[in-house]
Formats: sequence, structure tokens, C-alpha cells
Amino acid sequence: MHHFFFIFSLLAIIGHVSGQTTGNPWERIIDGRYRSELTVTNGMTWGLWGCKSMCPRGRYAAGFSLRVEKPSSVIYDNTALNGIRLHCVSRSKESSGSHDYTTIESDLGNWGEWTDIKWCGSGFLKDFQLRVQSDQGFGFDDTAANNIRFTCTGGFVLEGDGTNWGNWGHWSPTCHGRGICGIKTRIEESQGRRDDTALNDVIMFCCD
Repeated sequence: MHHFFFIFSLLAIIGHVSGQTTGNPWERIIDGRYRSELTVTNGMTWGLWGCKSMCPRGRYAAGFSLRVEKPSSVIYDNTALNGIRLHCVSRSKESSGSHDYTTIESDLGNWGEWTDIKWCGSGFLKDFQLRVQSDQGFGFDDTAANNIRFTCTGGFVLEGDGTNWGNWGHWSPTCHGRGICGIKTRIEESQGRRDDTALNDVIMFCCD
């Protein structure tokens, strides 16, 4: 009887947590549903993978914004790209600049400011390309990921307002499904007096 009560209580708690949202426009939703994963080969490996965050059902990413620490001659330890937000709209409202959107994000670095949202003119985000600085060696400043590009299903390419260290890698595969609907980032937490890199890599998820 005690085991039955424990299981029932646990299911009730899980159901309560999974149903919580923080409202529009910012909403963090973690969900196991997706059709395919998109990865690139040039991401760095410092830090740990964060949580997967998904658009609400029936919504897909049509825009994005970045958290960026801009280059500084005063700050020796630059971190460049610190976070990526996806802005999700419903299938019936895939126009640019939609006011009816939900914002999702995975883990973030600690530095920088958010850029303006960049929207697809039509359609949804379908693949991405990452600009990454490779390991600079002992005694030099590493920044890891610096910027990101997306292609929209309408064919338009959007480039983020990131920084310019490093090089663009190969494009990810294209979505199997309607468009990108989720994100997971690899973030190096603050290293104190040692070199910080913040965002190192990202995985995108696609839904039907």
C-alpha cells in the first residue's frame, strides 16, 4: 500500500511540474518529442551539456537572438557567444516579427547582452552553421563559439550579431520535419581566475 501511494504521489508531482509554464513571450519547456537532431562538427568541448528546451507543440522557431559579450581591449578574457534564444511561432503565423511567439533557451553563460531578434521572412529555421575559435593553446585567450547562422525554409539566411574570432564550420544537416523546435547548449561555467569560454557547442531539434 505504501508503494502504491508513493508511485501515485510521484506521478502527480511529475504531472504538475511538466504542466508549468512562465507565459508568453518567455517560456521554458523541456520535452522528449522531436524527429531529428542537428549537430555540427566544429563545436568545442569545454563545459557540460545543458537541458533540452522545446517549443510548445505546434510551434516552430522562426527567429533567434544571441547573448554576446562584445570584444574589449580592457577585458583580456573575452567569452564571445554566451547564449542562444529561439523564438517559436505557430504554423499559421510564420510571418516575420510576429508578436505571438514563445521564447525558449537552454543553459547560458554569465556575460554579455541580448541582441535584437532576427526573423525569417517566411517559414521556419531549418539548419545552422557555427562560427568557432579553436583551442588557442596555453596562455592565450579562448572564446569557443562566436556566432551562428540559420537558413529559413524559405531559403533566406540569417546571421547573428556575434563576434568574429574563429571560422565558420560546415552547415548542419537540414531538418527532417517542418522546422527547428528545440535547443540544447554546451556551456562552460565560470572558471574564476582562469580562462572562460561560455558557449562551446549547440544541438538543435526538429519536429514534424
